[in-house]
Amino acid sequence: MAERIRLGMVGGGMDAFIGAVHRIAARIDGEFDLVAGALSSTPERAKASGDALGLAPDRIYADFREMAIRENRIKNGIDAVSIVTPNHMHYPVAKEFLSRGIHVICDKPLTSTLPDARKLAKLAHASNALFVLTHNYTGYPMVRQAREMVAQGELGRLRVVQVEYAQDWLSEAVETTGTNKQSEWRTDPERSGAGGSTGDIGTHAFNLAGFVTGQQPEALSADLQSFVEGRRVDDNGHILLRYASGARGMLWCSQVAPGNENGLRLRVYGDKGGLEWGQEDPNYLWFTPFGEPKRLLTRGGAGARDVAARVSRTPGGHPEGYLEGFANIYTEAARAIRATMAGEPVPDDVIFPTVDDGVAGVAFVDACVRSSKRDAAWVKLA
Repeated sequence: MAERIRLGMVGGGMDAFIGAVHRIAARIDGEFDLVAGALSSTPERAKASGDALGLAPDRIYADFREMAIRENRIKNGIDAVSIVTPNHMHYPVAKEFLSRGIHVICDKPLTSTLPDARKLAKLAHASNALFVLTHNYTGYPMVRQAREMVAQGELGRLRVVQVEYAQDWLSEAVETTGTNKQSEWRTDPERSGAGGSTGDIGTHAFNLAGFVTGQQPEALSADLQSFVEGRRVDDNGHILLRYASGARGMLWCSQVAPGNENGLRLRVYGDKGGLEWGQEDPNYLWFTPFGEPKRLLTRGGAGARDVAARVSRTPGGHPEGYLEGFANIYTEAARAIRATMAGEPVPDDVIFPTVDDGVAGVAFVDACVRSSKRDAAWVKLA
């Protein structure tokens, strides 16, 4: 077996949900070893978090800049870094590691502002290091199959794209209680960016629609709300989308929809048929050729394609979901990193969201905010 890729992490320390998810995803296929970290902005918590994860004392850092400098200099320093901080820190952290040729795996959204997103893209393109953005839903096997079916023309000319991401965890002002760390920074525009639900989950919905259809809207009309009194970012959004191809789309994102836990759903319709997929039941993909009965395609079952099988681990009927989809992004990143380290081109079948996908997501949030401030006027995506 090839030597594991040495991985560092910035953020994701004690009580951080997404850091633990990234660590699990990195371990599933045995491609990475977590060997260093600057896991918190508080030195005491950074040390405690590193100790809890079994990191060597001299590889636990109180500052990400110190980590980037030292890991770049020492023998067997990290090959890649995972960035799992609040959004406003993505740009400065990524900049430090990219400038030293260390590959970056970054949680979404790319940055908290569009200017920072564009600067980061420029840095990433100029660097010899890879930049991977963890829009993890693109790693689901049946999402990969849906993408292939659209690309092969099985739906015909696309007409309608409907995507939604509904949750209920911010239905009350939990950010004011001091009991939920996630809600505190995700509803703070200084840390999350101008978009609330649009940035947190709307970017996932936007990315998923673009990944499957292969199209990006050229204009949108957004009606954003902050239903919870005193909340400074949106917690609900209704967005209409116009595509250059003539297709039309609708995107709904909400974190104040009681009864919804993690309801990411996509429906795509063309003149020859339609597809439906839902994240909470991700091993199933519904396909309806026009004029024919609805067909249920299952991961690992009859009708599953090679593109889905390549990112599956268990036989059909054994559910795979969120963690495995996340792991697929890490494993695709590992294949790309290994190729780059060997001086070889990245394999053609390696698929992961890039820094350019990240810029598109931040531009989506920026356009939503601009449109909503103008009473849902149609605006171009910058």
